[in-house]
Amino acid sequence: MRAALAVLALVLLWQPAVAEAPRFRHERPVMPAGPGAGRLAVDVPLLAGARPLRYDPAGRFVGGLDDLRLFATTGAEVPHLVVAPSEPREEWRDGRLVPVLATDDESGFEVDLGAATTVDRLRLTGLSAPFLKRVRLEGSGDRNHWALLAAEATVFDLPAEQLRRFDIDFAPEDVRYLRVTWDDRSSARLPAPQVAAARVATAVTPPAPERVPLPFEARPSEPGKSRFRLRLPAVGMPLRALELDCPGEHLLRPAYVAEARLDGGEVTPHELGQAVLRRTARGGLVAADLRIPIATPSEPELELVVDDGDNPPLDLRGVWAELAPLPWIYFESPDGATLVARFGDAKIAAPRYDLEAARAAVAGTTPPGARWGETVATAQPEPPPPDAAAAVPAVGAPVDPKMFRFARPLPDGPTGLTAVALDAAVLAHSRALADVRVVDGEGRQVPYVVEHLDEPLEMTLAELVPIAGTTHGESRYRLTLPYANLPVARLVLTTTARVFERRVALRVEQAGPDARTPAREQTVAQATWLHADPDASAPALTILVPSLDTSTVTVAIDDGDNSRLPVAPPRLLLPARRVRLFRVSDEPLRLLYGAPGLSAPRYDLALLAPRVLGASANEIAPAPETGAGEAPASAAGGTATERRVFWAALALAVAVLLGVLARLLRDAGAPGEAKP
Repeated sequence: MRAALAVLALVLLWQPAVAEAPRFRHERPVMPAGPGAGRLAVDVPLLAGARPLRYDPAGRFVGGLDDLRLFATTGAEVPHLVVAPSEPREEWRDGRLVPVLATDDESGFEVDLGAATTVDRLRLTGLSAPFLKRVRLEGSGDRNHWALLAAEATVFDLPAEQLRRFDIDFAPEDVRYLRVTWDDRSSARLPAPQVAAARVATAVTPPAPERVPLPFEARPSEPGKSRFRLRLPAVGMPLRALELDCPGEHLLRPAYVAEARLDGGEVTPHELGQAVLRRTARGGLVAADLRIPIATPSEPELELVVDDGDNPPLDLRGVWAELAPLPWIYFESPDGATLVARFGDAKIAAPRYDLEAARAAVAGTTPPGARWGETVATAQPEPPPPDAAAAVPAVGAPVDPKMFRFARPLPDGPTGLTAVALDAAVLAHSRALADVRVVDGEGRQVPYVVEHLDEPLEMTLAELVPIAGTTHGESRYRLTLPYANLPVARLVLTTTARVFERRVALRVEQAGPDARTPAREQTVAQATWLHADPDASAPALTILVPSLDTSTVTVAIDDGDNSRLPVAPPRLLLPARRVRLFRVSDEPLRLLYGAPGLSAPRYDLALLAPRVLGASANEIAPAPETGAGEAPASAAGGTATERRVFWAALALAVAVLLGVLARLLRDAGAPGEAKP
């Protein structure tokens, strides 16, 4: 009995350990600088693969990287601490200004700090604005030997453009004297500043924010705006700002950054931050501020929108993400040999080490830095899906496909989050998306949430067709929309003409109240198109088009006594929509819509959306719509067997009716009996 109880106890103790065995998805080698204490930087590959960092509403680091583990070559776990970044505390030292002999091209001054000090930034205040100057900065300990600290820095104060920069950054250097040399070849000389102060480089001096390049792509947009989609390295990146790179001498354009968030059961754009992009050039020097502060995003994709005004679209060359202050990792290597870092487990609890007792002492130290190796995928099995995704119902209630006028197959794709782009056909033939359903092969609904995109759905229409017999002074064209009953849209017209003023109207034919009353044209939209600069291209004209029950529109342009305007094929900008759903298998799916009287769906997925939005989605589009208002055979007429039975029954009914009719005619033609 004792042996049985002992075995049972061992089983009970061993089983949980097996069930909770960590399943790391990534590992990286760590090369310490030697035995003893070491310091590891938190970099982008670690942020992309490990559990996200956490910050409080004030922006202070409070935790993260709970799944990170370090192992020695023996397999033993090496304790570590994730140490919060230093609080931003700066110490400045004012210097005494010493004049320097000026030349024809240069002037300047020296700054005496009073004693040799390790500094990394010089701040000049009290200079007379406006100015934009190039400066060379040197440092010395004895005023005889000078080291170049900044070869071509730029400082400026331009109140009219709201651009200011008074600091010169450089690598930490132990100096007593700093020499500032102004470049006076293309600008007037500046008097000495009122104050020159150097920042003391200490262990608590905040480092420069880390910047990460982001891939981006231009997106469809309406005239006067540039739109770009930015992709982050991972979900939960601790971003604080975006910095743009775009050429040109002068720039003054508002911009904002948005991401998708749940609002009232639907996914809509949510603004994360905004700023005015500013740049000006004078005498070959450039002053610029192209930084957009943003709140921490929760999605892997961001939308950047720039208001171009009457300028050409923004020529964006690069985007950098500025990260929040990052923590660092403290560890103690037993022998200085290479360690292995493993991470990427979504469920493992944060470790608890006795090393935690030394956190207060560790926070103020600067141990030797260790180096990361390349990240590789482990052979461990993939972790189970997150709780939120696992709780999402795979399918909903069944629905009868025969109720819908349109059924369109969805292309095959990987399992997981999928975004189905809805085209103009869906917008026109559904009832404001209320009757849209996604079903599997058995007719069961696949839950989804509707996403409203900030960018428009752009369509290039056919050329305008002149209407014969137009009246003098007015050009009339036939415009064919892709469908009737489209939602409110914007029609964009462009021309190569340079100087003109025209009144443009959109008209549709309105039937009379009865058959005797002739139809008449009704104006549904109008605008004035004006351009008076012969040296610049004319701006596009955007006209708001209401929802119409026809696809034929007359475009009337009042030319007066002028010649016709050459008008390019117009563009139509529709509201862009897509639906997000979870594909749990490779079973074919279909998109259904066009069911009169069907109410909007209500799925539990909408309740879970805040927890599952932060994931990359596979974007797909449905197959082309079959017919124009007619359902496919599978959606309108049932199966082939059902159709054969229907036609056979109809033929039999017709044969019976013909037989009855023939008998009635025969009886009517026979001679009747004589009456008495």
